[in-house]
Amino acid sequence: MTNVYTDAEYLAAHKQREKLLGAFIIVTACYAAFCIGWLIYYISLPYKDPMQALPQTCVYVVSVLYVIFTALYMGIPFARANRYYNMLTNLSLGMKDVEKNYFYCFEELNMQKNNVDMIGCIFETWNKKKCEWMDRAVYFDVEMPTPEFESGDYVRYVTQGNIVLQYEILQKRALEFEVVDENETTAEAVEETPIEAKPADEKAAETPVEAKPAEEQK
Repeated sequence: MTNVYTDAEYLAAHKQREKLLGAFIIVTACYAAFCIGWLIYYISLPYKDPMQALPQTCVYVVSVLYVIFTALYMGIPFARANRYYNMLTNLSLGMKDVEKNYFYCFEELNMQKNNVDMIGCIFETWNKKKCEWMDRAVYFDVEMPTPEFESGDYVRYVTQGNIVLQYEILQKRALEFEVVDENETTAEAVEETPIEAKPADEKAAETPVEAKPAEEQK
């Protein structure tokens, strides 16, 4: 079976998260040292010294820049890397499910699972109780290579939390799906309505026969 995620993917996500977190810690340490330095300078100044405005202004300006940086940096790149790392951690620890179904199509919509961008994989499965085909939707990571599934392929796949971890095509085009146009549904329903054909004897028996008077018969 083809593995969607490998140990290398997990290690890369872990390193990226630690790298981003380390950069933020360095920036925070520099900001703290900057503030402490200006604080020491401010305390060393005489009472009501004209230079007291300088450290106050510098700290205010740098504090605003630090807040903006924190909101953008921690809210976009780090948050994304952290969500992806947490998802891989959960996938490695959770219970796995194995299924075999017929692939139908991909749904390339703006979908998210655990705050991670995904695409939908729609499979068709036969419901024995209802005696009908039903959709089975699972998720696939958009950052991974998309499987070369074709409509009707019989696929075995492993999921955890409805996310595909492994897959294998057991048979190519094992099932053919009929595409039905919604506008033609009514017409097809009329065409498919069975019309009972009656035998000729029954038609003759149902045809009314006019009774003629006795004089006309003579």
